[in-house]
Amino acid sequence: MLFNSFVFALFLPLTFACYWLLQRYSLKSQNIFVLLASYLFYGWWDWRFLALIVIGSLVDYLASLSLDNTDRERSRKIILGISIAVNLGLLGFFKYYDFFVDSFAGAMQLLGFHAHTHALRIILPVGISFYTFQKMGYTIDVYRRQIVPTRDVIAFFAYISFFPQLVAGPIERANHLLPQFLKKRSFQTEHAKDGIRQILWGLFKKVVIADNLAPIVDQIYSNYSEYSGLTLFVGTLYFAFQIYCDFSGYSDIAVGTARLFGFDLVQNFAYPYFSRDIGEFWRRWHISLSTWFRDYVYIPLGGSRTLSKGRHIANLLVTFTASGFWHGANWTFGAWGFLNGVYYIPLILVGQHKRYTAVVAENHFLPSIRETAQMVFTFALTLFAWIFFRAESISHAFSFIGHMASSSWLTADFTKGLKYVVALLVIEWLQRDKLHALQLENVPLVLRWAVYYTIMIGILMFANTGQVTFIYFQF
Repeated sequence: MLFNSFVFALFLPLTFACYWLLQRYSLKSQNIFVLLASYLFYGWWDWRFLALIVIGSLVDYLASLSLDNTDRERSRKIILGISIAVNLGLLGFFKYYDFFVDSFAGAMQLLGFHAHTHALRIILPVGISFYTFQKMGYTIDVYRRQIVPTRDVIAFFAYISFFPQLVAGPIERANHLLPQFLKKRSFQTEHAKDGIRQILWGLFKKVVIADNLAPIVDQIYSNYSEYSGLTLFVGTLYFAFQIYCDFSGYSDIAVGTARLFGFDLVQNFAYPYFSRDIGEFWRRWHISLSTWFRDYVYIPLGGSRTLSKGRHIANLLVTFTASGFWHGANWTFGAWGFLNGVYYIPLILVGQHKRYTAVVAENHFLPSIRETAQMVFTFALTLFAWIFFRAESISHAFSFIGHMASSSWLTADFTKGLKYVVALLVIEWLQRDKLHALQLENVPLVLRWAVYYTIMIGILMFANTGQVTFIYFQF
């Protein structure tokens, strides 16, 4: 069930009404309803894949209780190992089996051998990377004794499958979201209003900006040899904003929807294209995934605690490359992750990877010349990396880059898409210190509603007529 579909437009208000009517009965009845609604939401794509969520949730529920019931370290490591093996085994089979088979066959062919392999062409369950990491994080936290496992099976299953963030995040930590299922929730009008505003902004980014840039990007990347170097640059620029508006738009809708039901989800994006270096970018882009890899991969590898700069850099590159492959079973994603890790190395060497934490140009309307140069340079780095993310293969990426460098930069096609980019940048710059762009409490009432109506009219007028799925659903 897509957020930008007619079915969801019916599902959401009906679910909202039933959920709050159940408040008069019990918290458990609300949690059961959320669980069933979440399974309906997910099963709308393919009911068969519900079994993966149910089985996976049961494994981690039992594993967490077993971890809590034993103090023997060897037993605890075995239990954790079984949980991780089940989670990564299912994820690996559905997402990476065909990739490894094809890669192995290709490697053997390069060595002059013929490998008899058989790819299964497995259908990837929607959202498997997201809910798998959420379950793994829970069990690892229990193993580390950072949280006490819940014995409320309904609350736990609802936490794993909560429909607003089930298929594309944010990836929630148990210490943040799970307690919200265990305490009484009351309807708060202002909370719900802000949720509606965030949903509206997410829809605008998705259906007006991302969906209108998508066909232009597809056209340019599919026929790149026919266009000038400047046009290829424009196509990559559009893709940068397409993927941002597509994914952050989903996150906004997810967070806003959760607020309608009395839940708070973590912020997943914080205006990343206004970052002054690559370190700040990764503190603002897909925050829930970045912090997951930091806490469960980078730090266990040694993080920055090692005395060796070389080991520190190796830990960094492994983490970034792994996060790249998390996005998909293609060498292009690994290259994208590795390249971002390489970008990070100079900051590590000079010890400046955490220097920017405040909002850019704080308390100023415009950035300084230095801040502008920093943002442009950082954006240029991310733009180059996006080529690998968008390309169909490594050879496609290098061919695209080669044609961009060797072709004319005097003319460009498809410039009509620039209006979407400019509109987004202006709106988000003005609201860069807010959780989302439609938090306008300090704006005069008339102007505030003028903005709301403009956004709604924009959605109706400029929305792509075709229903386009979210990019991150494939991950």
